[in-house]
Amino acid sequence: MSTNIHPTAIVEAGAEIGNDVRIGAFAFVGAGVVLGDGCQIHERATVKGQTELGREVEIFPSAVVGAAPQILGFKDDGTSRITIGEGTVLREHVTIHGGSPKHGGLTSVGAHCLIMVGGHVAHDCQVGDKCVFANNVALGGHITVGEQVWMGGMSAVHQFTRIGRHAFVGGGAIVVADVIPYGSVIGNHAHLAGLNITGMKRRGFSRQSIHDLRAAYRMLFAKEGTFSERVVDAEETYGDCPELLEIIEFIRASKSRALCLPE
Repeated sequence: MSTNIHPTAIVEAGAEIGNDVRIGAFAFVGAGVVLGDGCQIHERATVKGQTELGREVEIFPSAVVGAAPQILGFKDDGTSRITIGEGTVLREHVTIHGGSPKHGGLTSVGAHCLIMVGGHVAHDCQVGDKCVFANNVALGGHITVGEQVWMGGMSAVHQFTRIGRHAFVGGGAIVVADVIPYGSVIGNHAHLAGLNITGMKRRGFSRQSIHDLRAAYRMLFAKEGTFSERVVDAEETYGDCPELLEIIEFIRASKSRALCLPE
């Protein structure tokens, strides 16, 4: 299939268009955009700024990718940019903003993600591969989301928060603290409700890994002793469980924000 650009679409000079790309009616592609092979930009979608799309990215009508970050006094020095990994799908009205120059300028979304209607990824976010965000999920600035995180509709995440790999965020949750890898959080404000066992089973984690992680989780969030002591005890007891070691590394990696904890 050859590249097909609708006659009403606007593709500015300087845009790099790969093979087998389709650009629909009244779509806009800016001069600094790179579209990988097989991308599909539906009618009335906008891709602008310094934005690079991997192979076979699909952007649905009325989505806007590459607009300036929502920062007071923002001045673009050319470093504000976006990368979207191959096979990612952005549904209607999704917005993704470029990064802020003082923080490196990059906003990135990984490969094979699905961001459903009305989702928003703010400046300087880093979203891993194979994430699924339901309708109207909103990420504030500077958020890091690990791979294969699923977020329910209308959930929102406070700026500078981290969400670990394979975590689950329930619909309507307001996340204001870091979420451990494999954790499942719900509520407003969100609290840790356990582990994302359903997600782990779907992704083929072994029964032994799930069993050990459950036991380690109970130890980590027990009532006895201090949290620091429980982290050490869990590491000593279940140090052969790589999923637990990932959680402990996540906990120790940042002292600047609180963790989502059980109620």
